[in-house]
Amino acid sequence: SGLLPRLQTSALTMRTLASSNSFSQNIPSCLWKLGRLNHVAIAVPDLEKAQSMYKDVLGAQVSEAVALPEHGVYTVFVELGNTKLELLHPLGEKSPIASFLQKNKTGGMHHICIEVDDINVAMTELKKKKIRILSEEPKIGAHGKPVIFLHPKDCHGVLVELEQA
Repeated sequence: SGLLPRLQTSALTMRTLASSNSFSQNIPSCLWKLGRLNHVAIAVPDLEKAQSMYKDVLGAQVSEAVALPEHGVYTVFVELGNTKLELLHPLGEKSPIASFLQKNKTGGMHHICIEVDDINVAMTELKKKKIRILSEEPKIGAHGKPVIFLHPKDCHGVLVELEQA
């Protein structure tokens, strides 16, 4: 009934909990897997000026602008060593980027994009977990792959794009 036996029992209990906890961490909690950060998207009021800053000032490899009418945006990708930046500019008055820039005149971070191994399974499971998806079906994104967006109110204030890897 001394202190030492109680400490030994406590230590044994902690080791048991730690080992069983690490074992359960190896079991996937869902049927799809989150992959790497694909890009961080930045809304910009002046696309040419933003392209020039990343290319001419910072020396990054910068793509040409591409129109994505289905999403209402022009996109430019800035290549980084481990990910990309996506510069977004409105394509038309109904562009979601136009409304974002009305509230944020100088631009700013718009969303993050994370790859998933199975976007359809991810959609099904996220809906079950009460995470709102901003479209009924995936759309084809800037990389030619299916994408969905998750409601920022369900993602701690961040608009999250999931892209099929």
